[in-house]
Amino acid sequence: MSTILVTGGAGFIGSNFVLHMLSAYDDVRIVTYDALTYAGNLENIASVLESPRHVFVRGDIRDIEALRDVFSRHGIDRVVNFAAESHVDRSIVDPLAFVSTNVDGTAALLSVAREFWEAPEGGFGDVRFLQVSTDEVYGSLGSEGYFTESTPLDPHSPYSASKASADLVVKAYGDTFGMPVVTTRCSNNYGPYQFPEKLIPLMISNALGHKPLPLYGDGLNVRDWLYVEDHCRAIDLVLQNAPSGSVYNVGGHNERTNEQIVRLIIDYLSQTVDSSIDESLITHVEDRLGHDRRYGIDPAKIGREIGWQPQTCFEDGIVRTIEWYLSNRAWLDRVTSGAYADYYESMYGGRTCLD
Repeated sequence: MSTILVTGGAGFIGSNFVLHMLSAYDDVRIVTYDALTYAGNLENIASVLESPRHVFVRGDIRDIEALRDVFSRHGIDRVVNFAAESHVDRSIVDPLAFVSTNVDGTAALLSVAREFWEAPEGGFGDVRFLQVSTDEVYGSLGSEGYFTESTPLDPHSPYSASKASADLVVKAYGDTFGMPVVTTRCSNNYGPYQFPEKLIPLMISNALGHKPLPLYGDGLNVRDWLYVEDHCRAIDLVLQNAPSGSVYNVGGHNERTNEQIVRLIIDYLSQTVDSSIDESLITHVEDRLGHDRRYGIDPAKIGREIGWQPQTCFEDGIVRTIEWYLSNRAWLDRVTSGAYADYYESMYGGRTCLD
């Protein structure tokens, strides 16, 4: 039985991956490792907390002794690293926190994995380290073209710079030590359990509360949207099948402007929940510093080499996502209270837009 360490496994994508793997396989054991900072939520994985094939450990990926204890106790042979500070706006306010977690934390995790996996005579057995990264490491596109795996790294925000740096540390462990590493770079995810500082859940939450729906600049920044379950399937397949040292872009071919997303959410909620939710809630605010104009991923390589294709078109995925938040209002209310509510007000005070 393979034992997978899933760092950041109580966060948005990580928790969906934990649920996917335990549902899809009977011969997989998951160790979820999460510091439970503001975006980590044990409610996300409540359904598997008592599973005999699941263990939760609260810990920080910068804590080398804690990581050693996890590897020693649980016989880890796979690592999927989701743990990261992941929000661009927060990175502009506190860049050092992003460097510390995303770069130093990844380096610590790699170091401990190598310590436990490398044979005394050199070389590695049947082990694998998968780094979950982002298309933001590539920078910004013009009106045409797509990011491929050979696109030069050109990050523009402290967040994307920290992720690009972490990707290069992962690459270095593969190139220098021969450690079996792979990296995936995804487009914008959406779906259940996403913390409501990101565009889609934030706009759903605000619209339901008749709060302003602020859009940065002209609202025409473009993102490629990927349903989180499709992303989890891609990571699963890469973890099993990708050659060591490879990089795969994971995208949904669902490009939309931020304004299109917000108007779609308004239309759906107006028709199904409350007709007084309308476009008068949209408020254009001063643009984010260094705001990338367009992201678009070419996922041809992962389709060709691994056999992955997105299964969820955006029109279906956005409805499923809105319905999930409508059916889980208590979850949404809990995560938008307390510390997050204080942060929200201090950061934005009515001028929020996030992607």
